[in-house]
Amino acid sequence: MKHVSSKIDFFKVLNYIHEIELREEIVEKCDVLTFKKGETIVREGEYVKILPIVLSGHIRVFQTKEDREILLYYVEPGQTCMMSLSACFFNNQSPSQAIAVTETEILAIPTRFIIKWQKEYNSWNNFVIKTFRNRYDELLETFESVAFDHIDKRVLEYLKQRRSKQNTSKIKISHQQLAYELGTTRVVVSRILKQFEINGIVALHRAEIELL
Repeated sequence: MKHVSSKIDFFKVLNYIHEIELREEIVEKCDVLTFKKGETIVREGEYVKILPIVLSGHIRVFQTKEDREILLYYVEPGQTCMMSLSACFFNNQSPSQAIAVTETEILAIPTRFIIKWQKEYNSWNNFVIKTFRNRYDELLETFESVAFDHIDKRVLEYLKQRRSKQNTSKIKISHQQLAYELGTTRVVVSRILKQFEINGIVALHRAEIELL
């Protein structure tokens, strides 16, 4: 754990925070926390004590059902988790789990300030509204994909998105992890990837899928 005063340059990431008074409050009342790859930041079913805003790294937000997972979205630098934000507003248990995809640094905002700052600072209010709007659009897109797209199309679109974000055709992910990302089973994913390999779309390696 680091105190915010040692990390003032994070305002380069949070460039939407304009008010001097709000910046001073953040420095005084918040912490910067670092999580290793795979560490849990928010647990499903627990009350949320801090709102995480990503400064570096990435957070994966998902829900679990028995032995299945469904990916909701990723949280990138400058963003926060809508599910955590909603739980903070209504003092509810978190409906989702958030883990660090890579080593991730977050700004931890105590929940008691979230509504207070929304009333007092325009930039914070705009950030909250924008977060809900953007995540709503993402979740709607995910729902449409699950409801209307065949799983083979979803697999290919996911791989293309990962290639675009990571700027590499070699995507390090196991068949089981890919199944978790898409809310399906490993058997289904393996069958689709094998057909993709036969068709010359991908090359399969150990814990790695290469888009050709």
